[in-house]
Amino acid sequence: MTPFLLIFLIAFVLSLLFTPLARHLGTRLRIVDTPGGRRRHAGVVSRLGGMPLFIAFTVAVAASRVSGVPSSDPQEPIRIAGLLIGGAFVFAYGLIDDRCNLRPAWHVAAQFVASLIAVVSLIIVERFNNPFTNQLIVLEWWLYIPLTIFWLMGMMNTVNWLDGLDGLAAGVAAIFSAVLFVAMIRTTPDQPQPQLSIALLPLALLGAALGFLPFNFHPARVFLGSGALYLGYALGSLGIIGGAKVATMLLVLAVPILDMAWLIVSRARRGESPAQGGRDHLHFRLLDVGLSQRTVVALYYVASATFGALALLIEGRLIKLITLGLLAAITIAALALLSRNTQHGQGTTDD
Repeated sequence: MTPFLLIFLIAFVLSLLFTPLARHLGTRLRIVDTPGGRRRHAGVVSRLGGMPLFIAFTVAVAASRVSGVPSSDPQEPIRIAGLLIGGAFVFAYGLIDDRCNLRPAWHVAAQFVASLIAVVSLIIVERFNNPFTNQLIVLEWWLYIPLTIFWLMGMMNTVNWLDGLDGLAAGVAAIFSAVLFVAMIRTTPDQPQPQLSIALLPLALLGAALGFLPFNFHPARVFLGSGALYLGYALGSLGIIGGAKVATMLLVLAVPILDMAWLIVSRARRGESPAQGGRDHLHFRLLDVGLSQRTVVALYYVASATFGALALLIEGRLIKLITLGLLAAITIAALALLSRNTQHGQGTTDD
């Protein structure tokens, strides 16, 4: 267990140390959010929260390569290289965006390029088991390339849109990383051998997120900013590297994913751009009905942890699919009810 503890501590301590520096640098370089308009926080707050996450995760992943934990996948080095290179690209783009506030079209282009880096590095959704027949499905390149790009861009946007309340995106990412870590180290009929070397990766992201959260929880002293895109790329890539654990990922992130889908459809029906900011996110609607920020964030944490536990406890893929369908129906019903009881407006969001 020593390498696992070491990797976690490296990420946690580095994130804990670099987050105050990110707070200072953001203020000094004027990479900040100021109150007014859609921004309802108090005071000037740094947007460089992606910096400590990037540094902590990158150093911890690099350390995992010399940890002595054996690997059985000959393609693992190139996949980890793609994780780090694609993440560095997303982080660099995020810095520019936080400074210059780029147009949404640039967001899409950057996400597409990052997804291509992943594909070239063999981070691809190439094979998975059919939940109805339990047979292995292997996709051709003309199917797995667009599917992988869609998955990674969807994950980046999901986390970015989730980043509307203090501590929300980083906390859900931490829960997701913990669930993915447990899924990789355990043995199941589909996974007779634990993925020990790969399990170090979500553990590193868990440490980085937990080191960042004390400064990001309400009232936040530093915002995630475009670091949300980096988190989304890391989470999406780790799910694929870990063996395309799509059902597990969908259950943990079901609420934010369904919220994003609901927003795209509802905004399109109103003739509005899906990329615009607004208070029609689920977390803002819960605020509008009288819940506090910490209560809303806690509800998201509980939901993600509960469905993550279900994903680990439920063995059958078909049962997971049914559970996901029930969850989708409940979430959509809740969104429809909240849509009737709240008014659309402009709020604090990074989408």
